[in-house]
Amino acid sequence: MQLSVQNIEVYYNKIQALKGVSLEVPEGDFVTLIGANGSGKSTTFKAISGFIRPVNGAIYYGKTRIDTLSADKILKLGIAQVPEGRRVFMELSVLENLYLGAFIYNDKVEIERTLGKIFEYFPRLLERKNQLASTMSGGEQQMLSVGRALMSRPKTLLLDEPSLGLAPIVIEEIANILIDLNETRGVSIVLVEQNAELALEISKTAYVLESGRVALSDSSANLMNNDHVKRAYLGM
Repeated sequence: MQLSVQNIEVYYNKIQALKGVSLEVPEGDFVTLIGANGSGKSTTFKAISGFIRPVNGAIYYGKTRIDTLSADKILKLGIAQVPEGRRVFMELSVLENLYLGAFIYNDKVEIERTLGKIFEYFPRLLERKNQLASTMSGGEQQMLSVGRALMSRPKTLLLDEPSLGLAPIVIEEIANILIDLNETRGVSIVLVEQNAELALEISKTAYVLESGRVALSDSSANLMNNDHVKRAYLGM
């Protein structure tokens, strides 16, 4: 198992945000977490990435326990996160933002090769490589955020609400890139997405989080036809 989250509990002060969440991401899988705001999706990501520490439970990446490691060490193991709200460095250029994503590497040839792949995925970033991130559209900033994460050459990519506030054409473009990364390049994807229909359409496995717990888990195709999921998340 590439990524294994085992019965983790997380608190914010005295408020329990995660109440024994468990999930598994086999190598090469495309997993989505769906649920209402406050259900624990982003908190799960923060725990995996090392930004918060569970008080109980464990997280393993391969055979390495990572819930006690710092965020930079987790990144070096191969887990990169695209945070909610893009969070690019506005005062830096596109190229500078991308190079920051490769800070864990010293191989300049490999960095340039990876940069070339990013520009293949996102030609607009190449067109705007010297432009300040603050002058870009929301969709372009999201592309930059994804590109920056990919510069670390992750084996597992976590994406938190990548479609938030974007035009449908940009959402479709990013969704197609995620599918290609997963199917062609073998990158494991874990997606948190409010657009449950989109998330279930493009993923293979799905978990439904409700009130800090995993309420349902199954193949995405099966959950797409689940009556509770239809009523609660698909508006059917």
